[in-house]
Amino acid sequence: MSTLTFRSATEADIPALIELVTSAYRGDASRAGWTTEADLLDGARIDAQGLQADLARPRSVILLAERDGQLLACAHVADEQGKGYFGMFSVDPTQQGGGIGKQLLAAAEAHAHHQWGVPVMQMTVIDVRDELIAFYERRGYVRTGIKKPFPYGDERFGTPRRDDLRFEILEKPLAGTRS
Repeated sequence: MSTLTFRSATEADIPALIELVTSAYRGDASRAGWTTEADLLDGARIDAQGLQADLARPRSVILLAERDGQLLACAHVADEQGKGYFGMFSVDPTQQGGGIGKQLLAAAEAHAHHQWGVPVMQMTVIDVRDELIAFYERRGYVRTGIKKPFPYGDERFGTPRRDDLRFEILEKPLAGTRS
């Protein structure tokens, strides 16, 4: 099996990104993997306009993980007010559990470290996603104790199936960053 390659997304990748992210989080297809949000949220997970905005932002990149030209995973990485941001983390549900996500997370951290010299990487996770939070904790992320309300009524985040959702901030120091 060939190794993963990483590259930055372009606008030409937007349709494939929408398909990948949706398959990883929404609907029955997402149930093939363990990252599904199908029991928590319905509706869109991402749209072309949001992806275009992420691609156009300064100090923002959508990293793609590919094998033999096939898109397997993606993540949005950005510098947000001097801290790295990691989000939109998606792995093809049929490929989850094989180490692709771990490699992409490491590539995202390295990108934030080498390109922007940020001291920490942060992310927001829906706080009832215990298995996902445990995955990040095994990779050095810690709960900051900061929770934010879920944006009920904002369809950009999907249509909640529960009324107890909140976002929790996790972070990890990035060793050896520039000051």
